[in-house]
Amino acid sequence: MDIIHATGIDGARKATGTVVVIDVLRAFTVSAYAFAGGARECLLVRTVAEGRALAASIPNAVLCAEEDGMPVPGIEISNSPTKIAAIDLEGKVLVQRSSAGTQAAAEAETRGGDMFAASLVVARATVQACLLRQPKTLTLLASADHPEDHACAQYMAQLIQQEEPDIERLLKPLKQSDRYQKLMSGTWPGFPKTDLEMSLQPDRFDFAMHATKQHGHLTLTRVKPNAALR
Repeated sequence: MDIIHATGIDGARKATGTVVVIDVLRAFTVSAYAFAGGARECLLVRTVAEGRALAASIPNAVLCAEEDGMPVPGIEISNSPTKIAAIDLEGKVLVQRSSAGTQAAAEAETRGGDMFAASLVVARATVQACLLRQPKTLTLLASADHPEDHACAQYMAQLIQQEEPDIERLLKPLKQSDRYQKLMSGTWPGFPKTDLEMSLQPDRFDFAMHATKQHGHLTLTRVKPNAALR
């Protein structure tokens, strides 16, 4: 298998083969916690306006959004796994808009291949799901040029190469950054510091998140690795 590492919108536009779009802090960590909490689907949109309209059209849908990493007025949940884990999502649909993950996924979708959304909490299960599909090429796409997304991509690549990754070493660039210290302070609006601990736990969940285009938007569904070919 040829493993390609790519980053951001430019990388998404060039992605080939099976594509894994990675957003650790925090969009696809939010998706994973939503599925763990019983959500039926996660719908990814590009804009807040699109998110509001889509959520309004679906009974009992929950809207989660941020712009430039900041909360959006009038939307209670700002891309936070802490907040997602605290609400009842059983059988509901989560509509998501983020500044990195949902944008990169939308661009990668236009390439027309198999796609998964991923973060550290579903990394190993996502690797297993990809391997079952036996792709000739796998693109690991960091949705933004952030150390945690690159760490997740490296973690997944090492698993594919049958190595056992050192997650602490991989996350060292993040934990040594000023950004991490600011997030740890709990002063970032809409970003409780508990989001960090929840996001940086590798392989917390045993499912992958498969992405398909339905009704004009990307839909994530929860799949167990041994069901990924169905």
